Amino acid sequence: MVVHFRKKVRRQRGNRWHGWGGKKKHRGGGSRGGRGMGGHRKHKRSYLYANKIDYFGKRGFFSGKKEIRAVNVEEISKIAAKSGSAEIDLAKLGYDKLLGRGDIDKAYKVTVDSASKSAIEKIEAAGGKVFVTVEKTVEAEGNE
Repeated sequence: MVVHFRKKVRRQRGNRWHGWGGKKKHRGGGSRGGRGMGGHRKHKRSYLYANKIDYFGKRGFFSGKKEIRAVNVEEISKIAAKSGSAEIDLAKLGYDKLLGRGDIDKAYKVTVDSASKSAIEKIEAAGGKVFVTVEKTVEAEGNE
């Protein structure tokens, strides 16, 4: 059998403030100095200093530099084995730059946004070709 409790409203009939203390306490946000973060620049500032230390001001910095995703020459043969072709477009695979670590044994045609001098030399020495799609200007190299 389900037990039915008396509702809170019925229990508090005859009680003047229904459990809310003084008559102003349940009327709005005024009794707590504003709702939420109200007053946090005025009378609630000491609470922020004590409990939310990092609330005011800026922290850190944003460099604005793009993270370059690079791949080395030694990994070209692995990428070519997966694709099954001697022509590799690194931009489509998500790489931005070709670097020169490692050795290469076969001739590959590699298309990439930018490449280091040593990477280009190693691929051309193996009989391949590197196609660089984004050409750097003289001013851009001076700012690096």
